[in-house]
Amino acid sequence: MQSFGLLIDTVIWIFTWVLIINIALTWLIHFGIVNPRQQFVRMLGEVTYRITEPLLAPIRRFMPNLGGIDLSPVVLILLLQFARNLMWEYVIF
Repeated sequence: MQSFGLLIDTVIWIFTWVLIINIALTWLIHFGIVNPRQQFVRMLGEVTYRITEPLLAPIRRFMPNLGGIDLSPVVLILLLQFARNLMWEYVIF
């Protein structure tokens, strides 16, 4: 059971970092620091979007529109950390 818990913990940890990369890349594109026409930037953005969007879309439906500020990644990170802490407390130990 402990190895299964560690596997789930690792998946949550990796997903959190993919989400952070997606957030940072989006900011870098919007501020004009990186060129979205570059093949690597476009590929990285596409991959991170496809990985994170299935969990972000349902959160966006329930979040109020704040005029260009998207807080759904913050909510998702908080939920992921809550699930991770809950798992460490009850599943692993």
